Amino acid sequence: MSKSSESGLASSALIIVLLALVLVGSLAFGFWAFSGRQDYKNKADVKIAAAVKAAKEAQATELQKQFDEQSKSPTKSYQGPVTSGSIAFSYPKTWSAYIDEGTNNQQVNAYFHPDKVPGFNTKSAYALRVEMLNTDYSQVVNTLSKQNKEGGLKASAYIPPKMVGVTNVQPGTRFDGPIASDKTGAIVVIKVRDKTLKIYTESTDYLNDFDNVVLPSLTYLP
Repeated sequence: MSKSSESGLASSALIIVLLALVLVGSLAFGFWAFSGRQDYKNKADVKIAAAVKAAKEAQATELQKQFDEQSKSPTKSYQGPVTSGSIAFSYPKTWSAYIDEGTNNQQVNAYFHPDKVPGFNTKSAYALRVEMLNTDYSQVVNTLSKQNKEGGLKASAYIPPKMVGVTNVQPGTRFDGPIASDKTGAIVVIKVRDKTLKIYTESTDYLNDFDNVVLPSLTYLP
C-alpha cells in the first residue's frame, strides 16, 4: 500500500473519530440539557401546584369569612326592663343568649356567644357581657381605673352614637386592653339613672361585632 493511501486512511480514521466524539458530545449535551429542562419543569410544576393550592385555600378562607359575616344578618335585638333603663341593642343572629333579670345586685346579667353560651365555670371569654349594676358609676370606673394603672387598660370618654345629643346623657368611659388576667377586650361603663351599665366583650375576636353592631345600636333612658 502506498504512503498516500495510508495517509488517506489515517485522515479518514481521524475524521471518523472526531465525528464520533462530536456525536457523543452532542448526545451528552442533549441529554444534560433535557435532564435540566425536565428537572426545571418538575420543580416549576411543584411550585405552580403549591401556588394553586395556596390560592384555593385563601379563596376558601375569604369565602368562609364572607359567609360568616353574612350569616350574622339580620341581627337579633335585646330590650331590657324599664326598671333598668330600658337598655336596648342589637347583636348577631348567630349568637345565643343567657339573660338573668331582676336580681338584687344586678338588674340585668346577660351572656352572649356564638352558637351556644359556654358554662359559667368554663372560664370562657364571652363574645358579649351586659351587666346593669346597682353600684355607683364612679365606683365602677375607679375600680377599672386602678386596674388601668396596674395592667395597662386604656381609658377614654365614650357616648354611644345613638345617644349623642340626647338630654341628660352623661359621657361614659371605655376601657380597652387586658380586662382580666387572662382576657383582653373592651369595656364600656355608662351611668343610667341611679344604676351603672357595664357592657363589654371579653375577647378581641369579637371586637368587630362589639364596635360595629352592638355599640352603634345601644340605647337607654338616661
